[in-house]
Amino acid sequence: MEYQVEQVSPVKRKINVQVPKEEVEAALSATIALYRRDVDLKGFRKGKVPASVIENRFRKQIYNEAQTDLINLHINEILNELKITPISRIDVDASELKKGEEYSYSFSFEVAPEFELPEYRGLEVEEEEVVVKEEEVEAVIERLRNRMAEFVVVEENRNPQPGDAVVIDFKAFDGEEPIEGIAASNFQLVLGEGQALEDFEKIIYGLKAGESGSGDVKLPDDFINKDLAGKTIKMEVTLHAVKEKKLPALDDGFARKVGNFKNLKELRDSIFKSYEATRKELSKSVAQKKLLDDLKSKVEFDLPPSLVEFHLEQKIKEYIDKLERQGKNLESTGKTIEDLKKEFREEAEEITKSEIFLLAVAQQEGLKVDYSEVDAELQKIATYSGQSFEAIKEFYEKNNLLVALKDKILADKAMELIYSEAKVKKVPPQDKEQEADESSTDKDKENK
Repeated sequence: MEYQVEQVSPVKRKINVQVPKEEVEAALSATIALYRRDVDLKGFRKGKVPASVIENRFRKQIYNEAQTDLINLHINEILNELKITPISRIDVDASELKKGEEYSYSFSFEVAPEFELPEYRGLEVEEEEVVVKEEEVEAVIERLRNRMAEFVVVEENRNPQPGDAVVIDFKAFDGEEPIEGIAASNFQLVLGEGQALEDFEKIIYGLKAGESGSGDVKLPDDFINKDLAGKTIKMEVTLHAVKEKKLPALDDGFARKVGNFKNLKELRDSIFKSYEATRKELSKSVAQKKLLDDLKSKVEFDLPPSLVEFHLEQKIKEYIDKLERQGKNLESTGKTIEDLKKEFREEAEEITKSEIFLLAVAQQEGLKVDYSEVDAELQKIATYSGQSFEAIKEFYEKNNLLVALKDKILADKAMELIYSEAKVKKVPPQDKEQEADESSTDKDKENK
């Protein structure tokens, strides 16, 4: 077997392979021998069927299998010999094998671009110090109190107010026709928190317990029922009860109800530490991005199209998944897949450039990722998504995502190395309110 390497582009290689007829004959003979050993044919003892009979009877399967085995063997040998690792799928351009003739084929794939790494150790970067304000901690506690509040029926006969809960019956009409799916009995709704449309809540605010009323409600343009989106419908409401919110007392008992906290001080400390940890990670992430952006600005290289497309597809999937969690779909946004490709392409290219740069650092530093680290990352994904580890691993295996996950872990290791070797200068935070992932902070407290 002989081959020539063709550099189609800085990130694409094509290998042209020539196979002598003797090797073709050997591949066919080996496959025929396997069939001869395993096949049962009437009139012959197993393993004693003549090779010519086997070849005539199973010619198509034999030639296809021999070709596949021969090409796979060559690809592995050539890539090992050249010490090349494809970063895309391998595309094979091959005709059928012909007995007694030489055989030629080619295969192509994408590779990481070659470039000279700039100095990535000892870089200077500023990182904001973390500040957690007391009022931020108290705001979380107030949100927790509101979530644990009880709603008590109001004794006085008054109209509901924002923050009250109401028990209602309601139904909707498009003209004179009832709208299926927009109706309920003894439905409890908290007013003024965005759970219902403003027009609908206005009807309720005008009622007292035992009264009924109606009014027009304009549905949003992105309403989940496309036939009703943007329409004005009529809503009829009967108000059965008004309930006001009763907050739990702010004491050690409240802290114990929230989670495994002995007292209120321990709860406050936990919220503070959660904010602090989140913001430290955010400040570190911002500093790491500064380092990486600075390093990327010093190099230029071609991006493998397949890798850009992979990250582009991931960004589009994330966007559509987010819409679905909000009860929407892509059509409701007025966008198409082509629109999303244009919108996210630049970001996908930046992600690709970052990954290639960091993987080059990882290779130079001899960084590795073992199976336990991949499994640990899969476990995190499983915990976050609420699925089992086995289900997540099976999904990643079936969709050929394990290599991408391994590369991500390796790139993260390289980024940690660059950051750990950097000269980090702590600076006061900018004069603005720091944002934290409050929802996750609250969730952490409630899950304890």
